[in-house]
Amino acid sequence: MSELHPLPLAFTPGDPCGIGPETIAKTWLQEPELTRGCFVAGDVGVMRRAAALVASPVSLPVCEIATAAQAWQVPPRCLPVLQVVGWAPELPWGQVDARAGQMAGECVLWATQAALRAEVAALVTAPLHKEALHAAGAPWDSYAGHTELLQAEAARHLGVPLEAMPVRMMLANDELRTVLVSIHVSLRDALNAITHEQVLQTLRITHASLSRLLGRVPVIGVAGVNPHAGEGGLFGREEIEVLEPAMAQARNEGMDVHGPFAPDTVFMRARKKGQMPGEFDVVIAMYHDQGLIPVKYLGVEQGVNVTLGLPLVRTSPDHGTAMDLAGQGRADASSLIQALRMARHLAGLPF
Repeated sequence: MSELHPLPLAFTPGDPCGIGPETIAKTWLQEPELTRGCFVAGDVGVMRRAAALVASPVSLPVCEIATAAQAWQVPPRCLPVLQVVGWAPELPWGQVDARAGQMAGECVLWATQAALRAEVAALVTAPLHKEALHAAGAPWDSYAGHTELLQAEAARHLGVPLEAMPVRMMLANDELRTVLVSIHVSLRDALNAITHEQVLQTLRITHASLSRLLGRVPVIGVAGVNPHAGEGGLFGREEIEVLEPAMAQARNEGMDVHGPFAPDTVFMRARKKGQMPGEFDVVIAMYHDQGLIPVKYLGVEQGVNVTLGLPLVRTSPDHGTAMDLAGQGRADASSLIQALRMARHLAGLPF
């Protein structure tokens, strides 16, 4: 760490066949001050090809740096890249490719290890393609996505079993925050994951993380599992037998928890409208789509994915690789820019 600068912030490029590298290049062009002290942990050639997509009317030079700390020495609107993988071949835009999956995984692994060694302040991860990651074979095919890779590496670094490193996904924008009890599993498995222990653990992680983010005890709303939150047991008993006991224990631990509420209205109640705050700071959703659809409907371009429970700061944009847009120079960097703002805030970096 420099005497004059805080730790740098690392981007990972995501799948090089998708829009991740392009949105990173646009972020450097559009936010020259916000990207000061940031760098890409990836491949110089991939980022030069992305920079060429966005170079009109303003060019974006790409420079190779030797250490992460050198990111602070690079002038605005010059994109620093630390070569952390073998030199990548030029891969086709918009196609699922095992070589792209391997490169994306290797970049995330390097950046995660650097963050765990306290060499970088935070990670902003551009989207990878899960099919390409799996096509790359071992060890990448053992991870459902970014979150699981980060969780496994953090547990390995700390020398604890995976179950001792519980993480949760929070998706947030300026109007709504939601945290998921389960992430990348089938709906059938997600319903089986709604247990007293899982719900209480989600409440604890959310309470601790949002307390740090907001500087106060967060107000937490809980979505029910069933229509009308079970209607007193008429449409299911998960609310009575699982959610209410877990919430009662959470209240005994000092958490400000409310619900369970009908899942078709709780997100509207939590939504901030202009200067009017919602009833809740965050909503606990019982499964992936229940929580992500409301946030994404409000605008994918503003959503940010934050991984809670890790011993490092990691954010990412609220969209995928958009293979149909890749290589055309039309991708929107707004969500990635918001992810960068959130990462800097969580890491205590100036912006």
